[in-house]
Amino acid sequence: MIEPDFPHIMLAFDYKGWKVEIDKGEINGATTYTVWANYKIGCVVAVPYASSRQEAVKRAKQWIDARNQKYKLENML
Repeated sequence: MIEPDFPHIMLAFDYKGWKVEIDKGEINGATTYTVWANYKIGCVVAVPYASSRQEAVKRAKQWIDARNQKYKLENML
């Protein structure tokens, strides 16, 4: 790779069993945020793009809540 893009984790916190990491980047001069959600066996990009840190946190929590609810329902069947 000519210019590798390493994560720039600016905020990390635990939320309902997930470790959330917010990565700050830039696209065409605009600041962007991506959210990684880490769990026991891996990680996933929960929010590929957000335009503010507040939006990134809010959408990450919504994603985790939805994922946990889906898992809970699947295990009830």
